[in-house]
Parts: sequence; C-alpha cells; structure tokens
Amino acid sequence: MEDNKNCALPENAHRELKAGEEYKPLLPAEKSFPEVTPYSVVMGLLMVVLFSAAAAYLGLKVGQVFEAAIPIAIIAVGVTGALGKKSGLAQNVIIQSIGACSGAVVAGAIFTLPAIYILGLDINFMQMALSSLLGGVLGILFLIPFRKYFVKEMHGKYPFPEATATTQVLVNGEGGGQGAKTLLLSGLIGGLYDFIVATFGAWSETVTTTVMHWGQVLADKAKLVLKLNTGAAVLGLGYIIGLKYALVICCGSFLVWLVIIPLMNLIWGGNVIDLMHTGVVQTISQMSADQIFKDYARHIGIGGIATAGIIGIIKSSGVIKSALGLAVAEFKKKPGAAAMSVERTQKDIAMKSVVFGIILTLLAAFAFFALGGVVNNVWQALIGVLIVALISFLFTTVAANAIAIVGSNPVSGMTIMTLIITALVLVAVGLNGNAGMVAAMLIGGVVCTALSVAGAFITDLKIGYWIGTTPAKQESWKFVGVLVSAFTVAGVMLVLNKTYGFVGESALVAPQANAMAAVIQPMMNGGSAPWLLYGIGALIAILLTVFKVPALAFCLGMFIPIDLNLPLLVGGAISWFVSSRSKDQALNAARQEKGTLIASGFIAGGALMGVVSAILRFANVDWFLYEWNANYGEALAIIPFICLIVYMVVASLKKDK
Repeated sequence: MEDNKNCALPENAHRELKAGEEYKPLLPAEKSFPEVTPYSVVMGLLMVVLFSAAAAYLGLKVGQVFEAAIPIAIIAVGVTGALGKKSGLAQNVIIQSIGACSGAVVAGAIFTLPAIYILGLDINFMQMALSSLLGGVLGILFLIPFRKYFVKEMHGKYPFPEATATTQVLVNGEGGGQGAKTLLLSGLIGGLYDFIVATFGAWSETVTTTVMHWGQVLADKAKLVLKLNTGAAVLGLGYIIGLKYALVICCGSFLVWLVIIPLMNLIWGGNVIDLMHTGVVQTISQMSADQIFKDYARHIGIGGIATAGIIGIIKSSGVIKSALGLAVAEFKKKPGAAAMSVERTQKDIAMKSVVFGIILTLLAAFAFFALGGVVNNVWQALIGVLIVALISFLFTTVAANAIAIVGSNPVSGMTIMTLIITALVLVAVGLNGNAGMVAAMLIGGVVCTALSVAGAFITDLKIGYWIGTTPAKQESWKFVGVLVSAFTVAGVMLVLNKTYGFVGESALVAPQANAMAAVIQPMMNGGSAPWLLYGIGALIAILLTVFKVPALAFCLGMFIPIDLNLPLLVGGAISWFVSSRSKDQALNAARQEKGTLIASGFIAGGALMGVVSAILRFANVDWFLYEWNANYGEALAIIPFICLIVYMVVASLKKDK
C-alpha cells in the first residue's frame, strides 16, 4: 500500500451490493499487513490516556462530550507520516480503534457516576473504575457476535456517517493525491467555520424562528419553534446519512416540535403536570418550548426508542439465534477446526472465548455488587447482574443500529430507562433511599458504559471492514483500551470532584448526570416514572412499524433536539441533489463520492477544532463576542451557512468521472 499514493476505497464501498457481487477491502484479505505493532499499541494507549482525561474534563466542565475517533485518526495519520512508516494504514486503524475507547468509556461514566456526588452520596475510586471497566468489557463481548451482521450482511444499507468520515481521513491520509487535497481543504473550511462560531461567536451556532417578531409571538403563545444548527460538522453528517434517513429523523422532530408541544400547551396550558412527583410548580403555558421538550416531550422519544429497540430485537431474532447457535456449535468443534477456512478480514475472537468472557465478566460484576459495597446482600447482587446482562445484551443491537444510521448513540435515553427499571426492581427487593440510589447509579453505570462502548465499537469494526484489517486484532486490543480508559476516567472524576465538585455555584456542569439524578431520586423516595409519555412513545413506534416506517430513526428524531436534526435534512438534500443532476449514473456516483469527501472534511475539521475550542473555554480563555453575538449573531448566521451549502454543492458538481 505504501507505493499506492492514490489509494481509495472500492467503488461499491458505500452502496448495496448487486446479486453475486462481493466487497473486496482496500487491503486484500489474502495478504498480511503490519497491524498490531509496538508502535500502534503504544500510540493507541497514549491516545486513550490523553483523550480519556481530556474528554472527562471537558465533558464535565463544559457539558460537551466530543467524539474522539476522528481527532485520533488525524493524529495517527500525521504522526505515522512524519515518522515515515511504511504500510501505516493498518497500524493507524489499530491506533484509532484502541484510542476511540476513550470517548465511549467517558460517555458511559460521566452520564451516571457524578450523579452520586450530586445526590450528596459517596463513591470510591475502585467503584468508579470497575463500573466503567465491567460495562466496557460487556459492550465489546456482546457486540462481537453481531459484527458480521452489521458490517458485512447490512453492507450499503446503513450510512455509518462517523465511520465513513474516519475512514476517509485514514485512507486519504495514507494515499495522498486529489482525494487528500479535497479532504484537507474541506477540513480547513469546516474546522475554521466551526472554530469561529464556537470561540468568537461571530455568528450564532443556532438560528431559531424567534429571531423574527412573528416567531417570538408563536413561541410565546403557541410554543411553536423551529431551530437550525448552522455547524459545518452537523451539515456534513447529514450529507453522509442521506436524504432518506434524514427525512425520517426530521419527521420525528416535526411531530414533537410542531404537533405534540403546541398541543400540550393548547390542551393543558393552564395545568401543572407533575408526572414524576418531583414538585413541579409551573404550568405548561409558563414553560418555554425547550422546557416542555426537556421535561415532557423528550420522554415520548425515550419510550419510542425503547420500543423500537425491542421491535428491532424481535425482528433480528434470527440474527441473535444464529449468533447463539454459532456459540453452541463452536463448543462441539475441535480447536482450530474452522479457523483455517475463515479469511483474515473475517476472523473474530473465537465464539467460545466470547461466551466464557461474558460468563467471567458477569461473575466479576456479581462479586463487585455483592462485595464492593454496592448492594446489601447476595440476592440483590444477583438481581443487579440480571439487569445488567439482560439490558446490555438486548440493547447492544439498538446502540449499534443508532450509530449505523445517524452516528449518534441514544445512550442517555436508554440509560434513563435502565435507571427507572433498576429503581423499580431494587425497591421491590427492599433496597431504596440513599443506598438504593448508589446501587442504581453503579448498575446503571455498567449498562450505560456497555451500550456506549458497543455503539462506538461498531464504528471501529466498520472502518476495519472497509479498509481490510483483522477484526480479531481490533477486538482483542479493545479490551486493553477499555481497561486503561476506565482507570483514567475514574482518577479524573475523583480529582474533579475534590477540585470543583458537582454541586454549588462554581461546580462542574455535568448536565447528563444531573438529569440522571433528577430521575432516580424520586424513584427511590416513593416517586414514579412518566409512564404515560413512555406509553405514547411506545404506541408511536408500534404504529410506525405497522406502516413500515423506520421506527428507530423516527424516534431518535423525537429524542434528539430539533436544531441538530434540521441540518441533517439540509445535508441529505444536498446529497440527493448532487447525485441526481446527470443522466450519467457514473458521473452522479463520482460527484456523490466527492461530496462524501467534503462532508467528511467538515466532520473531521469540526470535531478537531471543537476540541481546541473546548480546551480554550476550559482554560478560561474568553474570546467570545457576547454583545455582538447577542445583537447580530442569529441574524447573520444564515449567511455563512448558505455559503457553506453553496461551496459543498459547487465543489461536488465539479467532479468528473
């Protein structure tokens, strides 16, 4: 590969395969390439430590969990190139795969564990580390049996937006040529654009209909608001997702923001609705549309996601059955009997090892719950393990599906549902109050990390599938990355709590953990869950399935704020436009591929500069133009956003076959 300076993914990398057609990865399966080397392992673990610490600090300080995969891929390409290493592509995949453990483990940990401090309770270093470690290991083990289904059998049916962007960075960084120049230029444009927005506030990150007088009146009187994020990275994400899924996602948002929220205001505007018995005193009409979404409508999305996930599990029961069947069959085979017939790019860790690994991890979780001060007795520990095993296994496919479709894991929504189920069960077996809250959070932390790691890992495996690395090597070294990340995150959170704390005037933001604390406290003290809203979401998901509408994508739209969904629709529309202007399908495909490079550059540049901007904010470097942004930011924002769209369209259409 080192001699091929114009390497690119095969033409059929992003489309569904025709009958009898096979995808051949960039690195041929019949050849061996340097993958796991001292260089790639050391670099990967270094990235884990650095990005775990950075993501935990920034996620808790500014409430923003950045995705580490793309920045790590950019660093890997840069360092490997600077060192002049040959055959660096496969090694860079391993660096990225190990390093990406950081963002996944951090998300799982900081969504739940700080809530224990917020509730005024205590947790020690080993409890935090083991909660993250056990969850991460389970996430990897539960996903491995589904790797072939998601990355090979569903080839071309899912857009895999983040995997696409990361793969473009790795491939074009290795090959150079025109593709690398396009990626670099769009990365500079997207990165500079998002940096100006986040750091200087030259224009607003979000445009809302309230910028106009009539829009403000509609927002105040009817709770009718539309919002559009003007970031380059989100626009690029929409391009890769494509018009079909972007439209379905936005329909979910439209239902919530244009129908449900205004209807709630119209019907119950003068009422105080306290579904969780948390002491709400505001009437619906006194709330903003954003607050109604956060306190009520979003829970409909959570119910929809959970139900869509269960429906998906039922639909994919054949996949689950075949995975379990493979596990049973491997126990009957002689060691190495089938290994020789599997090509290198399809070799996973032996299913026998996966099954033993799951059993050992669940036994370790049982010991942790029973002996680590999590619960009061063996019976409660057993209940905790059953909750972890069942929810982690069932919702692994949901997390992987969500990442494959929109590049965003609804792990916070699934964790809220997990916490509610856990609280109900623990209260039923006699564990409530403060002890119950700690137990629920630690059990929820294991599940949250498992789902976060599983969702992120499917991205790594898809990257490896496109490029042609060995899955078993990615899977094996992922465990090491999770181990290092879990202990790094635990240490960082301990230091942050002692330095800043999570409660008080100058405390860290920790928005997700605050939300989890708000859910679990009433549950453990005689409160209840918003079952009515979950039921409405469940009914919507069932109806969508009946009418053959992708229920998970639609319900994700109901859960994710509308300002992040509308630009997906704009990006998807651009993708459709540039790929349908010519009667020559080869030209259309070439244009769409160039657009994918540009979109990947937007995502990569935006992700990298987002980290830089967040670090500046953490260091109290304040260059934000507050007065300018307040007066002119929103009115001006649409102009650079339109310029970004025009650049994307014009640059893509210039592509020849």
